[in-house]
Amino acid sequence: MGSPERELCPPPSEEDELTLPRASINKMIKELVPSVRVALESRELIINCCNEFIHLISSEANEVCNQSNKKTINAEHVLTALDRLGFSDYTVEAEAVLKDCKAVAAKRRRQSTRLENLGIPEEELLRQQQELFAKAREEQAKQDQQQWLLLQQHGLVGMEGPPPSYIPPPPGTKQDDTEDDDYS
Repeated sequence: MGSPERELCPPPSEEDELTLPRASINKMIKELVPSVRVALESRELIINCCNEFIHLISSEANEVCNQSNKKTINAEHVLTALDRLGFSDYTVEAEAVLKDCKAVAAKRRRQSTRLENLGIPEEELLRQQQELFAKAREEQAKQDQQQWLLLQQHGLVGMEGPPPSYIPPPPGTKQDDTEDDDYS
């Protein structure tokens, strides 16, 4: 064959080896064959096959990437690797998954850049937020002070227990005629 021999990396040690999460593989197995029990050894074999498949595709995609004088493996490199290795049947599904991933990533970017799209620097947004908090504290302090003054005016300060639920308005404010009769 005319293809150059690949350099084989030494096998990774146990602590260096990364594997697919067992829970994910078990979930996929259960979804694909819900009525079949799969032995533990078979599950381990499936995990090892998946890892080997990923390693094979990654290595070939890396070779395609290097031949393209690129430094980052992209989706096209992976699709080419699938085709070169005889897995061209998988490319249609892989392209569909790629399309879905791009859509999800685009949606995430739109959501995360809403603040950036405002054109206001983060420092300015923080300053505005602090200003709003300060105004809210001032308003709350004014309301507390007004309530305190009302309680003082009506002699409710110093009473035991909570104040009555109705606190009449301060003198001089316009009231309904029927209410005036009640307090005369």
